[in-house]
Amino acid sequence: MNILVTGGAGFIGSNFIIKVLKKNQDKIVNLDLLTYAGNLENLAECEGNSNYRFVKGDIGDSKLVHSIIEEEKIEAIVNFAAESHVDRSIDGPKIFVETNVLGTQNLLQVAKELSVKRFLQVSTDEVYGSLGKDGFFTEQSMIKPNSPYSASKASADHFCRAWYHTFNFPAMITRCSNNYGPYQFPEKLIPLMIANALDDKELPIYGDGKNVRDWLHVDDHCDAIYTVLTDGKPGAVYNIGGNNEMENIQIVELLLEMLGKDKSLIKFVKDRPGHDQRYAIDASLIKQELGWEPSYTFETGIKETVQWYLDNRKWWERVRSGSYQEYYSNMYGSDGRHKTK
Repeated sequence: MNILVTGGAGFIGSNFIIKVLKKNQDKIVNLDLLTYAGNLENLAECEGNSNYRFVKGDIGDSKLVHSIIEEEKIEAIVNFAAESHVDRSIDGPKIFVETNVLGTQNLLQVAKELSVKRFLQVSTDEVYGSLGKDGFFTEQSMIKPNSPYSASKASADHFCRAWYHTFNFPAMITRCSNNYGPYQFPEKLIPLMIANALDDKELPIYGDGKNVRDWLHVDDHCDAIYTVLTDGKPGAVYNIGGNNEMENIQIVELLLEMLGKDKSLIKFVKDRPGHDQRYAIDASLIKQELGWEPSYTFETGIKETVQWYLDNRKWWERVRSGSYQEYYSNMYGSDGRHKTK
């Protein structure tokens, strides 16, 4: 397939591109605006691959999206492009509406006009809201977002559903649990705690640290996304989970133990507004229909992840300092096209 991947310089998108290029003969165009969480260093190994092209640009730019789909004969779109950090959505919700809602609507509109054959919206379990101590999110669970971020993702999901039902457009949706693994931007829980611990800085934990998340290794998530892209049913929603429920405080204490650091680094801070208590995914549908299930245990995945951050300290130090932006100007011109050497 000729695939347009949007937001492919981010954490999950870059892992997806690397995995697909290694395993398959698909051609990939990566459209990314390179905002704060987009990092082309993640994709350094893809440079020079004849099946890969990077374009710097906005999913809200109709002319650009139109030209890419036409020029590259795009058959499928995987939309990772999104503002994704809950704290940032509380501080400034507007950009989340512009990117996550209007950007997705623009992709859908252009893709429909040009008869793209497959469209996969990569969403989140956060659109379901918060669970109590029992139960799991299924694809039939009510949509009840509690943050500006999750509200924007829920809205994008609704547009995908509407495009399928109104225009018979082949849109599909995946909703995943919390991801972890290589190249995750260090404002998220696991990489933030690893980096702070290695620097002997305080590890801030919201509230009492008892919030529960289901942890999914990014490699498993990428496998599931590709499976849905190729074999999923148009109009369907597929939940993707890792079967690894843990409290935030358990995660942090485990990381400290693995890194040989003292628990005195933990600092409990005021909880953020609208903080969901528990997420847990029922991923039985994707297993039954498409045969996917996670291959990573959390024990194996977290060991590999910690080791990756130990081995790639320069990467996350550059990301934290912002100096990785120099990479863009060195490798790419103002139009986002790769410079020849």
